[in-house]
Amino acid sequence: MFEVLVYVYENYWRGDACPQLDQLERKLNAVGFDADEIEEALIWLNGLNQAAQGTQLSLDFSDSPQSPGFPSQSSDSMRVYSVAEQDHLGSECLGFVSFLETSGVLPAAMREIVMDRALAVPGDPMSLDDLKIIVLMVYWSFGEEPDALVLDELCDDSALRLAH
Repeated sequence: MFEVLVYVYENYWRGDACPQLDQLERKLNAVGFDADEIEEALIWLNGLNQAAQGTQLSLDFSDSPQSPGFPSQSSDSMRVYSVAEQDHLGSECLGFVSFLETSGVLPAAMREIVMDRALAVPGDPMSLDDLKIIVLMVYWSFGEEPDALVLDELCDDSALRLAH
């Protein structure tokens, strides 16, 4: 599934540039991806689209003076992860999410989508490389690209890194 997601990220620079899921399915089949991987990826992408649209709507709604909307997260608040989240992501992935948050590059709303989409992937614990793809896809779904240093960290293959 992650190979399909990387292909979509590399070929459709923004979520709104991506064709409808049925058209995307035909294109992915034409490229030669396995039908099961395509189906998994399309289900996952549909969930990502719904989460991103719902988050954008709630953010737009909270800006409205007629409605209190959703309160923003306080700078001194802390996200507590459930046991299921801890088991599924593992300490390495949770540490990476914390790193992105404390660096100021992963807002709370995007973090929650990352968590939702990570939990939608089967298998425990998730690999850090897979989580990085999820983070990239969440940025992609909002039509945003992380700054150069964050993008470098997300695309970095730590297995090739040499200690000096």
